[in-house]
Amino acid sequence: MPRTLDDTPIDILSKAPVQLSTAQEPGARRWWILAVVGLAQLMIVLDATIVNIALPSAQKDLGFSDGNRQWVITAYALAFGSLLLLGGRIADLFGRKITFLVGLVGFAGASALGGAAGNFEVLVSARGLQGLFGALLAPAALSLLTTTFTDAKERATAFGVFGAIAGAGGAVGLLLGGVLTEHLDWRWTMYVNLIFAVIAFVGGMVFLRHSARDRSVSLDIPGAVLVSAGLFGLVYGFSNAESHAWGSPATWGFLAAGVVLLGVFAWWQTRAAHPLLPLRVLLDRNRGASFIAVLISGAGMFGVFLFLTYYLQQSLGYSPIQTGLAFLPMVAALVLTSALASTRLIPRFGPKPIVPLGMGIAAAGLVWLTALSMDSTYAAHILPPLVVLGLGIGLVMAPAMSLATSGVAPHDAGVASAAVNTMQQIGGSIGTALLNTLAASAATGYLAGRNPADPAVRGQALLESYSTAYWWSAGFFAAGLLISALLYRRGVPAQDENAAPTVHM
Repeated sequence: MPRTLDDTPIDILSKAPVQLSTAQEPGARRWWILAVVGLAQLMIVLDATIVNIALPSAQKDLGFSDGNRQWVITAYALAFGSLLLLGGRIADLFGRKITFLVGLVGFAGASALGGAAGNFEVLVSARGLQGLFGALLAPAALSLLTTTFTDAKERATAFGVFGAIAGAGGAVGLLLGGVLTEHLDWRWTMYVNLIFAVIAFVGGMVFLRHSARDRSVSLDIPGAVLVSAGLFGLVYGFSNAESHAWGSPATWGFLAAGVVLLGVFAWWQTRAAHPLLPLRVLLDRNRGASFIAVLISGAGMFGVFLFLTYYLQQSLGYSPIQTGLAFLPMVAALVLTSALASTRLIPRFGPKPIVPLGMGIAAAGLVWLTALSMDSTYAAHILPPLVVLGLGIGLVMAPAMSLATSGVAPHDAGVASAAVNTMQQIGGSIGTALLNTLAASAATGYLAGRNPADPAVRGQALLESYSTAYWWSAGFFAAGLLISALLYRRGVPAQDENAAPTVHM
């Protein structure tokens, strides 16, 4: 547990002193708390990917357009990412247990609304509400672990389990989404959250203790409004380009407003008494490079999941379960190089050669994917570039997420951990919106002057849209290669004994 100069324990999510008893929670209770918190975390992580596999079925059922489909993914990521920093402060202000339980109930209610959605608007609204309540739930879950496990060895075990859940949840979501969609209905990718939430809620009521409200914590409401509105402006502007064109005020107006609002947010963070995101967290070169790397990787990964899902199901006729299984080798490769980078490569070489290398490998994998056709087979044409992409992203994500919180002061550790997750979600939101717009425009451009009623023409138009998305994603990673090569310092990062431990959601 991090400590102040007078040796008072500090809650890393709030900068506030934590009142700890002289003994930990009884052994059985501690591990039950880990089970409850882990189940809630699994539910949150699942929802970042489980709907991807179900999206083609949901689109066919509700009849929304290709231009609008990205909002089913983006609404969740945008709400979650933009409100995550605020969620950590709310947990400290109102108590971790009550915030955790409210987050569970709200997430379950939003999931039920999404499962019962009769139209596109209700589905997107439900996804946004899931993100909002997830932003309450995730920081409260991490904070509960931090204050429950005070023994160093047990705390390492607890966070190891927590991290494994976070890492494997995406793959589980892809496979579970396929199983539910194929054997039940796409709506069960929403309804399944009620099962997780009810079990976690009962466990939370039984095993969690009420924590006292920290009345020294203030909410940076202006900061939260500015950053949320700014990010929404960017995402909505990129989305509008598909239907309104880049020269339309509905496109560039929102983009310009988003940039201005984020600039005002940055200025406000230098003036606020309790800033939502202290700028000192971002200004270290290694941390700044890491935040950019996480942002770019999030944009690339979310785009690949979306467009490859549609390619496999609509162009090649894969079932939802087959689609989920198709992604697993990529996830396995990502986990492999993540572990290798964290334990072997970064401690020996530092981030400067490793992260740019990962960016380059990921870009190469995406360029490889642009060659996919209607005649491509999984083993010969899809699996190899997917594995290459996973190997590259693994070299980027693990070092970047670790270094993004490395060396921060104890009172900034919580906000740094939340910011890294925010960058990943916002990268996914902006990347998905931009790539979907570019892909839809490419398909429209291909159909111009051709017969759209011809199935072969429509199929080729889809391939053009997917290829465009992969080329632009490769461009993201190529830009990331240059930026990370320029920004990261040479050598192995020095370890600050007074810095906070690095933990991630």
